[in-house]
Amino acid sequence: MHPLDPMLEAGSVAIVGASARPGSVGYHTLRQLRTGGFHGPVYLVNPAHRSISGMPVLSSLDQIESPVDLVVLAVANERLEGEMEKVVKIGARSVAIFASCHGRSDDGGPLRDRLAELAIDAGIPICGGNGMGFLNVETCLRICGFHQPADLSPGGITFLSHSGSLFSAMLHNRRDLRFNLVVSTGLELNTTVDRYLEWALDRPSTRVVALFLETVRDPEGLGEAFARAGTMGVPVVALKVGSSMRAQAAVATHSGAIAVDDAVYEALFDAHGVHRVLTMDEMVDTVELLAADRSATAGGLGAVHDSGGERALLIDTADRIGIPLPEISSVTAARLAEVLDPGLEASNPVDAWGTGRQSGSVFADCMKALAEDPSIGAVAFCVDLTTEEDLDDAYSAAALEAHATTDKPVLVIANLSTTVDPDQARQLRRGGVPVLEGTETGLRAVGHLLDRHHRSTWPSPRNRLSSPGTWPRRLSGEAQAMETLAEYGIDTPKTFIAGDEAAVLAAAEAIGFPVVLKAAGIAHKTELAGVHLGLGDRPAVSAAYQDLSGRLGSEVMVCQQIPAGVEVALGSVTDPQFGPVVLVSAGGTLIEVLGDRIALLPPIDVFRARRALDRLGLRPLLDGHRGSVMADVEALAELLARFSELAADSAGHLESIDVNPVIVGPSGAVAVDVLMVPR
Repeated sequence: MHPLDPMLEAGSVAIVGASARPGSVGYHTLRQLRTGGFHGPVYLVNPAHRSISGMPVLSSLDQIESPVDLVVLAVANERLEGEMEKVVKIGARSVAIFASCHGRSDDGGPLRDRLAELAIDAGIPICGGNGMGFLNVETCLRICGFHQPADLSPGGITFLSHSGSLFSAMLHNRRDLRFNLVVSTGLELNTTVDRYLEWALDRPSTRVVALFLETVRDPEGLGEAFARAGTMGVPVVALKVGSSMRAQAAVATHSGAIAVDDAVYEALFDAHGVHRVLTMDEMVDTVELLAADRSATAGGLGAVHDSGGERALLIDTADRIGIPLPEISSVTAARLAEVLDPGLEASNPVDAWGTGRQSGSVFADCMKALAEDPSIGAVAFCVDLTTEEDLDDAYSAAALEAHATTDKPVLVIANLSTTVDPDQARQLRRGGVPVLEGTETGLRAVGHLLDRHHRSTWPSPRNRLSSPGTWPRRLSGEAQAMETLAEYGIDTPKTFIAGDEAAVLAAAEAIGFPVVLKAAGIAHKTELAGVHLGLGDRPAVSAAYQDLSGRLGSEVMVCQQIPAGVEVALGSVTDPQFGPVVLVSAGGTLIEVLGDRIALLPPIDVFRARRALDRLGLRPLLDGHRGSVMADVEALAELLARFSELAADSAGHLESIDVNPVIVGPSGAVAVDVLMVPR
């Protein structure tokens, strides 16, 4: 048995605070239980009633003589502690709490802590408090103190929410989304969202899981649940809100300044292939698409339109958010040309509306042609799906016909959600064709669908590249930090520490001109004019040293001058909950301005490092921009992988690391500056 079985599959329920007063939580709790069709024993407890709706009512919970799986505490905060003690006394196996749990316990401590303590000591899971309960639609178990639709059919979607309002909104959706489990997790007094996710993954019916998250109370448990979902092939869609500045404690490094709390979740989701969405509209479009029976194949999106203007809208939107619209083969183009009216372009996306002659068959033929093209991984019929008497159901019939002739996903993208005809949408959805309600949200959902196929082709993670020993290690300055990079196989410039002019000149001669002089032991050297580049002879070195020693101290670093290239920054910060997070961004002095960064959970291998680099905005610069020389991307990917191993190994010993910049040129990647901040 799973520890949550007594709660989520309860065979008997007691309602403390059951009420006959319409609108009260106790009233709706009983009503929802009856609406769902629950057939197990139900015990009503309220000292103010002798019967409710013909059912006997007990005056106290401890009058129940039979074992109870789930006790619902539909009472005010001031009664929670006493009733929870009775729950423990009668040996009930789980609890649901709707009240806020705000206030003090009898011993003066926080009430929520006392409730959690009682439950943990007794081994009793709590749903809530300050939540709206849960619905197990498959077993007709509704534990909810608020009105919900009566006609809910079971399906393959699990929705777990930190927002009670969105818990209810999803249940009231009008697009035929069907759930097996919906939970308002509330305060998660002792049952965190990962435990519900684990339970859902045990259900054969679970096809997709959607999460609305404000925080994560068990990072390790959630990571393990995400990993299991990935192994099982169950997609997880997450909307995370409520960023904080937690990681900015590492203010000594640029990485700390750009790694706000949100970077942790970005890295966590990316590591486990969780589909992060930005809005609830994107969530429901994505959930509907991923819950369908079909996976995308290799390639991009093929799209059929009934409007040239809306075709242009889709092209612009796809280009902005990165959805590929591949060129089709000459064979496919010829098939399109056979059915299109003269003057219409046989390309992808295709505007198939001409004179309106036999429009239904033209749309269907175009979709079928695109579906057979090897460059197309999914096909979208992009129409407003309005109610039009002359066309009747020609649009929905065309999409269903195309759907029946291919194994690739066929979907409808409506540009305006408020115009979608409910009858056509219902016909399409029940025929297996998802209807996505918005140009951008629909395309973002398609992006998640294509990404699932892309990730399925990734190789298994490779072994580590470096085995440089154990931590902690001596890091008394930048020279030792540079040596640590070298121990991890990261290329660094030849470097000497010198404390007087004679030693500086000797070091420059040993390295070979040109050289770089940097003030030693100072963070953010550029802001303090603490770096002199391209010193080509002894007089230049002497002048630079006189400047630095006069302003910033006598000790300097004399370094090999690395040829110019693309500047990339690597960093890591240690999050209090999740541990080390690696950041890759544009390098140099604009690191905090450009906002071009990727967050990763270390360690990663070279393949995944390369994929991360491909997502950077500066990526085209590495391929040579406007005639510049192509940089060695493979060398940078290997350096990033090695740096991620350093970040993982140093967790608990370093608060943050900055390697900025890494200069990437045609013959390799070199880390030219580093700052390591001990914990």
